[in-house]
Amino acid sequence: MSDARKRKWGDRRDGYKVKVPGLQTVMACLMPNRTDCECYLNDKIDITELLVYLEQKNAAHPEYRTTLFHCFIMALTKMFRERNRMNRFIQGGTMYERYDISVAFVAKRRFSETGEEALMFMTPEDTDNLDSISKKIVGDVRETRKSEVATGGVDELLDTFAAMPKLLMMFLIWIIRCLDFWGVNPKFITDGDPNYSSIFLSNLGSIKCPAVYHHLNNYGTNSFMLTIGTMHKEKVIMDDGSEQIRDFVDIGVTIDERIGDGFYFARSLKLVKYLFAHPQLLDEPLAQPSNFDYK
Repeated sequence: MSDARKRKWGDRRDGYKVKVPGLQTVMACLMPNRTDCECYLNDKIDITELLVYLEQKNAAHPEYRTTLFHCFIMALTKMFRERNRMNRFIQGGTMYERYDISVAFVAKRRFSETGEEALMFMTPEDTDNLDSISKKIVGDVRETRKSEVATGGVDELLDTFAAMPKLLMMFLIWIIRCLDFWGVNPKFITDGDPNYSSIFLSNLGSIKCPAVYHHLNNYGTNSFMLTIGTMHKEKVIMDDGSEQIRDFVDIGVTIDERIGDGFYFARSLKLVKYLFAHPQLLDEPLAQPSNFDYK
């Protein structure tokens, strides 16, 4: 989803400089640390229609299963596509907007206490839909779980740093943080690093854990962290006064408040809920507008 906009003075390799109102400009300088500007949200999303849709979809292709997690990735990616301000970050006291939408998450190599974690990173294309996203995730995770140890990418880079003498490692990390401030870190360091993603996801429901608030990091450019909890049922009073037992999933969201305002954030979350209530929209290409009425 690369932007065709030509790079200008002040732009970074991963995003272009954005002119913002005075309040946001001053906030970026007064509160330079992302972890000092974390805004937390705990909410629940009705997934009743989505679960019915997934049951029908998975019956049609039993060779691989589309999961709730895959739907979250597609819905959030679509939200970032339509709500471009959510894809912004602040680094070096300046606001930038990414050229691409990127999603990062952690996959366990083995579901055990000793099983190592692998960092997964993907950049959906405008032509992607739920099916293609699901196939990519299933394929990448299967490939990752073939090995008990890192086989390349950011995991292998981290192992290399960890093997260094501590003083040398600390010195190199200090240099990397300085380069990060000015947005000139080399690609082999930033590519595939979740700290440079649009959104970092954690599917805690897969290990029967409730949604939590996960901190952001000052290093990198990630401004949005979302955890997915366990599914549960609740009794709901419908608009017509009737009672229904509905399926819900809890989420915990942490966001850098400097990149937008509460009004914009709230409307963006409404779009995600709308997509889950109309799951057939997830099968449309990413570039296809949802036509959601924000009124």
